[in-house]
Amino acid sequence: MTDELTPETPDEDEQPIKQRKNGLYPGVSDELAENMKSGWADTELRGLEPIEQAPNAARRRAALSARFPGERLVIPAGQLKTRSNDTEYAFRAATEYVYLTGDQTDGSVLVLEPTEDGHEATLYRLPRSNRENGEFWLSGMGELWVGRRHGLAEAEALLGLPCKDVRELAAALTEATGPVRAVRGHDAAIEAALTDKVTAERDEELRAYLSEARVIKDEFEIGELQKAVDSTVRGFEDVVKVLDKAEATSERYIEGTFFLRARVEGYDIGYGSICAAGPNATTLHWVRNDGRVRSGDLLLLDAGVETHSLYTADVTRTLPINGRYTDLQRAIYDAVYEAQEAGIAAVKPGAAYRDFHDAAQRVLTEKLVEWGLVEGPVERVLELGLQRRWTLHGTGHMLGLDVHDCAAARREAYVDGTLEPGMVLTVEPGLYFQADDLTVPEEYRGIGVRIEDDILVTEDGNRNLSAGLPRRSDEVEAWMAGLLKK
Repeated sequence: MTDELTPETPDEDEQPIKQRKNGLYPGVSDELAENMKSGWADTELRGLEPIEQAPNAARRRAALSARFPGERLVIPAGQLKTRSNDTEYAFRAATEYVYLTGDQTDGSVLVLEPTEDGHEATLYRLPRSNRENGEFWLSGMGELWVGRRHGLAEAEALLGLPCKDVRELAAALTEATGPVRAVRGHDAAIEAALTDKVTAERDEELRAYLSEARVIKDEFEIGELQKAVDSTVRGFEDVVKVLDKAEATSERYIEGTFFLRARVEGYDIGYGSICAAGPNATTLHWVRNDGRVRSGDLLLLDAGVETHSLYTADVTRTLPINGRYTDLQRAIYDAVYEAQEAGIAAVKPGAAYRDFHDAAQRVLTEKLVEWGLVEGPVERVLELGLQRRWTLHGTGHMLGLDVHDCAAARREAYVDGTLEPGMVLTVEPGLYFQADDLTVPEEYRGIGVRIEDDILVTEDGNRNLSAGLPRRSDEVEAWMAGLLKK
């Protein structure tokens, strides 16, 4: 990685542009500065068509405007985050911003200014790098360092929104009057400009509204989620084909294999992949992925591809590393499968959101009582929640732009609500017997099983978006055998 220049983007009137402390060039001669101003081709893009999300984003902004009349609304994309010294993490735009614009540009801000009949939406973002003051080649955020970005006119054509220079926004917000709501946590400079204009209560109402607006997915979103799932299915197939290499190395080989599929077919992974072999499968969010992969153990793979539009899948399978379940592994797996079948059957319009969780938990509890691991009757165990020692987590969650989508929604609109067509949620029961759990027979210890699928609520029931991956234990074994022969 080259290291000559500062990573900071200067103001246009800042001269000279600051050099890195230990850069090898002491400065820029007048002759070189003048030379770099000219001799460049016109690269402006013309005749651009709006992106696919543009009409959907416009409808979402109209609904937002109707919900908060007369108030200024500020929704930032977020800023780059430092990873170490002068390197940054890969940027992922804030979900609320993406939902309302379809854009993913760091440092940008959507502002809805109140008018007599609604709002006027403007997107503030950086224009093309300035060639007159050398920003484009001297700044660490100049286009010769980080790549070309769309100019304001180009962005307007793509997004269907008026665009202005974001460097003007903080001062304008500081001078603004009237009620303001903002999405917090993404842009410190914007929040500082609004510090005396916003309240935590008003901002939380905005955040909750934008979460609840995402509960029902439109056709574009459902299509993107299906794309994410389809890529994820191929990623799982990739992993099965290299299990021998993972045995020779570690869980990292599995993580890297799935990541390759995510980066080739999508934007990224939607969350840190859980590649948990053996007893690591009993740790719910095992993302260290540095453990041994051993024949005879199970691999719990919980992973999802995120599409270029940032919609993510979230799928889990628990696979026998050598291709065959032992009798006990099969018994535990089949219990989780039966619980998932009950949970999926409960996903339908008009059902309480909690129904699928309750249905799955009942099946798992019945199995635990049947195996003698907890004293019945089943109703007593459920009432006291005793099964949770081994089931641990809720049976699912909303899915969309975030892997745990709609998280800021009010309880009555989510967990205490009712299922409606267009909702997408996961159904993911599990059983986890910790390696140090002395309340279960020794042969159970260190076994963890989860099965997770992405379920769309339809007009007459549900559709399993991830049905392309087998779930039943005998089907999993046949699927793995077929892949290992290729």
